[in-house]
Amino acid sequence: MKVRSLGVLIIIIGIMMMIYSGFNYISNEKVIDLGSVKVIREINHPVQWSPFLGVILIIAGTVLIVTDKKIHT
Repeated sequence: MKVRSLGVLIIIIGIMMMIYSGFNYISNEKVIDLGSVKVIREINHPVQWSPFLGVILIIAGTVLIVTDKKIHT
């Protein structure tokens, strides 16, 4: 039963990776700090992956579910 649950989880992650092909996070960096005068720059960091990776995860999850059914029958 645990292998099947893992397979379903991997399939769900694969679907989410196909829908959302990445995300961004923002960090702050001090540029100038002169007493009461502060200049802060926001830096955008994109994290991207290929939707093809989501397809691979869906296939891997399906293989886990199918092989788990074969082992228990």
